[in-house]
Amino acid sequence: MQKIISGLLCLVLLLCLSGCERVPFTGRNRAALIPESQLIQLGDQSYREVLQESKTSNDPEKNAMVRCVGARLSMAVESFASEHNLKDELKLYKWEFNLLQNDKVINAFCLPGGKVAVYTGILPITEDETGLAVVVGHEIAHAIAQHGNERMSQQLLLQLGSVVLSEVIKNNPQQTKQIFMAAYGVGAELGVVLPYSRTQESEADRIGLILMSRAGYDVEAAIPFWQRMKEKGGTTPPEFLSTHPAPDTRIKDIKKDIPEAKTYYQSQQK
Repeated sequence: MQKIISGLLCLVLLLCLSGCERVPFTGRNRAALIPESQLIQLGDQSYREVLQESKTSNDPEKNAMVRCVGARLSMAVESFASEHNLKDELKLYKWEFNLLQNDKVINAFCLPGGKVAVYTGILPITEDETGLAVVVGHEIAHAIAQHGNERMSQQLLLQLGSVVLSEVIKNNPQQTKQIFMAAYGVGAELGVVLPYSRTQESEADRIGLILMSRAGYDVEAAIPFWQRMKEKGGTTPPEFLSTHPAPDTRIKDIKKDIPEAKTYYQSQQK
């Protein structure tokens, strides 16, 4: 028992000491122990597999909407990074946005490196381009804040007991891949997820709103979107809600974040 307690204390200490990096936009210290370059490589591999195993939508209007939202939000991220000397954080990002044809899957995700996928099942809830920007902005926020890195770091340390996580990834590729997919919500429709913490969720909402506003979208649209998501949830919440907190709590917090987000607003020429 003493060894277990000592091990847990060492884990907590390592996670605290590793939190020397700060999350863009919020300034929170984050405990991300895995080299981001390795996660970006994993992200690209996983994204290719998803695209191979899934059917992409052939609807030109919906595809154009996804690409438009992606272009505006990624430009917002890049411009913010440039203005705040954070370009190194995104130097390996190569943005991609794809719409996957599956009306039964209500989900979207963004992998390290800017690899974004949206399932057609979420479009009836987003309703329009601005509603889609709520979802994509939120998922991009998780990626640039390295929330998945934090979750993977904690999970790998707990399961494998090693602090040299770069070596763990090399020596345990299959287990690492499974944890990666769960950490980034790629397997949400299969019930394989590592839920985000309340802090991470709130942070992604806040950053997502800022990105929306900077991209020229109306952040007030986030409130009716989450209300629609709540109504859709019922007794069997969709995949997108499986890693997210209660809609009522989220809506309350978003209302508090909207004034700050509006200060970042930049009009866009469509």
